[in-house]
Amino acid sequence: MITQQQQNNMQTASTNNMMASPNMARTVNHGAHEILDVHEVISGTLGTIDQYLMFEQQIKDPELKDIVVRQRPFITDQYNVLVECFKTGQDPSHPTSSYMMKQSNDVVYGMKSSQPTKPKQSAAEIDDKCLSSLMLGCMKSSAQTMTMAAGEATNPIVRRVLQDSIPNYLEMAYEIFLYQNKKEFYQVPQLKEEDTQQLLNSFATSGGSQGIQGTTQGMPNMQGMQSNQQNRILQ
Repeated sequence: MITQQQQNNMQTASTNNMMASPNMARTVNHGAHEILDVHEVISGTLGTIDQYLMFEQQIKDPELKDIVVRQRPFITDQYNVLVECFKTGQDPSHPTSSYMMKQSNDVVYGMKSSQPTKPKQSAAEIDDKCLSSLMLGCMKSSAQTMTMAAGEATNPIVRRVLQDSIPNYLEMAYEIFLYQNKKEFYQVPQLKEEDTQQLLNSFATSGGSQGIQGTTQGMPNMQGMQSNQQNRILQ
């Protein structure tokens, strides 16, 4: 049977725990949802780095190997920056950098006849088309998970690192897509001209000066953002 003194002690302990919880949360500076999401991002990034190491040994095309050789160290640096600020909750030793691809932005349109794709039956069948597709999948998956995590990150430094990293993964994905397109691994079909024009003209901008003024005030300076991307400093 619990005595009155024991009940008082239990109430006191419960009150102390409730008072300590906010202080603990401020010290850790991470929410539970953020920790789980960023843990998934970091695990995925680590897997990408390891996969790129394997890809580099199997790729035959020097152009694709050059992409791997340039992207893997960049991804590793992004990984280190994220791990550093995630563990400390503070600014990393250096900010995120910007990835610069070598591919031009020219896309080849049209479809050419090719053999149907089917699952490989042996490791010897893994070719550059398959490897580049795996690389593209890694980049798209990383960009997606980072976007999901950044939208609900509680630590401002972690959120900024995630947000600044997303364009880099999209840039690396686009570089791989352009390589695949040039090699006819990734063909881009087009609609008929009349169908294209009908879809392009199926929307119109919203009229009214009030809407334009409100949109202008709420929009960031895109030119300034682009010019500052190279020298972005974590706040």
